[in-house]
Amino acid sequence: MTKISSVFWISAAVALAAVIFGVSAPDSFEQVTGNIQSFLSTSFGWYYLILVSVIVIFCVFLIFSPVGAITLGKAGEKPEYSTPSWFGMLFSAGMGIGLVFWGAAEPLSHYMVPPTADSGTDEAVKEAMRHSFFHWGIHAWAIYALVAMTLAYFQFRHGKSGLISATLTPVLGKKADGPIGTIIDVLAVFATIVGVATTLGLGAAQINGGLTYLFGIPNNFTVQVVIVSVVTVLFMISAWSGLSKGIKILSNTNMVLAVALLAIVFIAGPTILILNMFTDSLGGYIQNVIRMSFRIAPLSDGHREWINDWTIFYWAWWISWSPFVGIFIARVSRGRTIREFLIGVLLLPALVSFFWFAVFGTSAIEVQNLVNVDIAQLASEEVLFAVFNELPMSTFTTIIALTLIGTFFITSADSATFVLGMQTTYGSLTPPHRVKLTWGVIQSAIALILLYSGGLEALQNALIVAAFPFSFIIILMMISLHRSLTKEKNELGLYLKPKKKNKNKVA
Repeated sequence: MTKISSVFWISAAVALAAVIFGVSAPDSFEQVTGNIQSFLSTSFGWYYLILVSVIVIFCVFLIFSPVGAITLGKAGEKPEYSTPSWFGMLFSAGMGIGLVFWGAAEPLSHYMVPPTADSGTDEAVKEAMRHSFFHWGIHAWAIYALVAMTLAYFQFRHGKSGLISATLTPVLGKKADGPIGTIIDVLAVFATIVGVATTLGLGAAQINGGLTYLFGIPNNFTVQVVIVSVVTVLFMISAWSGLSKGIKILSNTNMVLAVALLAIVFIAGPTILILNMFTDSLGGYIQNVIRMSFRIAPLSDGHREWINDWTIFYWAWWISWSPFVGIFIARVSRGRTIREFLIGVLLLPALVSFFWFAVFGTSAIEVQNLVNVDIAQLASEEVLFAVFNELPMSTFTTIIALTLIGTFFITSADSATFVLGMQTTYGSLTPPHRVKLTWGVIQSAIALILLYSGGLEALQNALIVAAFPFSFIIILMMISLHRSLTKEKNELGLYLKPKKKNKNKVA
């Protein structure tokens, strides 16, 4: 029988304390977490930019390194899931619902308030697309890839437990199994709880916003309770059916719906302009990626504020989500080589994200410019539906979008119950149903309580704050992985290096 670890009780207690604070004093909670977030963004923005850039460089280095041939599993082990299913699962857990939420809203926001250009100009369009690519591209996926690769390497190749703390043995030694290891795992679980609860709340708000904009359904807490309740039942059914059935089926469904939605908007929207913007923005991204990676605008308060609100916020957000997404991606990546894993995780999702933003972002900006509807003034969750409203087959497209949001919603929550169950049962790859269902109820309850009290923004701030200490854990994971891979490379050097030709061999 799988045992429940102390991490479960400590994490649940910390999450409960945060919720009680958020409900009893939402204004104070938001002010405290907001002040801490602002301090970290202002004082440590340089740190986030350098850290994430180093992570990208490290991942690219491993792709071209001889250690890229090492399998995330035992020698000769084959991948557990087919490549399409694998890609669907990692993409759904990683960014699916975020792309639907921000695909149209973020480029439009950057167009209206660009990082350096004048608002509403042609240069603002280019900056809007380029920075959307930047925020959702290789840098974000490199953070996920590092955490996932480190977990998969130690768990599947060296037989360690699937805990974050277990990956730090080469650095911390026996301390990784003691109180320090418990603190590390509690931090990872807390980040997952808060992140998923926030997503459930924001997802419910977006679905409610879409229903309100299109069908006049009231946008209130009662409707959101119904939405969260339905989603909770569905993701619990999926969680009960297991990883190979529930999440796999949902992830494949997500990909089909996402491709269908993308194709419809691509064809119904300004198709040629979309292709031109994709090509131009991709080139602009490649040309400016180094500059954007280190741009912090130390001499301009206005430009620095934009970087804090967007780039620094995103880097902290991806770091805070990396325990959840990393653990899940690691679980479904067994049997792939490091090189195959990194190419798949870094490049494929990034390219899909780029084209997604080109399609939805270009369409949103065109609607803003050509149609007598100021969609930039709408709430972020309503922008996508406002764009659909100006395109052919708007009702059909909206139904697909709402269904896609729902399936992404369910997949994220389902994935989270697995990750939380795994992290609180000593790294078990098959956590008991009762543990997963318990976490499912807790996540949904937290989301509803905070929707009711208006504390979602404060909880989001808390998640960003949690990213700061976890960033140091990521540094330790990078050092730990490098040490272990270097040691293994030396041990397997004859197999990883090209064999030298025998010059004395007779032809």
